[in-house]
Amino acid sequence: VQLQASGGGLVQAGGSLRLSCAASGRTFSSYDMGWFRQAPGKEREFVAQIRWSGSSTDYADSVKGRFTISRDNAKNTVYLQMNSLKPEDSADYYCAAKKRKILSSFLAGRQDFDYWGQGTLVTVSS
Repeated sequence: VQLQASGGGLVQAGGSLRLSCAASGRTFSSYDMGWFRQAPGKEREFVAQIRWSGSSTDYADSVKGRFTISRDNAKNTVYLQMNSLKPEDSADYYCAAKKRKILSSFLAGRQDFDYWGQGTLVTVSS
């Protein structure tokens, strides 16, 4: 599966952005999807993931209550709605895919992603 992220940009603190990630192929619903981010000089970190059916989601504590991951399997697209943005949310954001798993493995496998898109840059000004 090939992934193409978009929607990054410059926003003021407290503002919102919605990232999109379009996937190629006809088997999008075979994959659990995730978002990660990497700020300059820092390691890549998990942000959120969503199960293949959309029935379960999982968030990093740092974004819980502010970010929402969703997907539209008919459009082969996963989204990340980011609200109440903070300067520390500034980073390159990457979408990723992994073959769908049972629920327990999905939740335990925050780092077990096999396919990655290019990043889209989010900058939050104070």
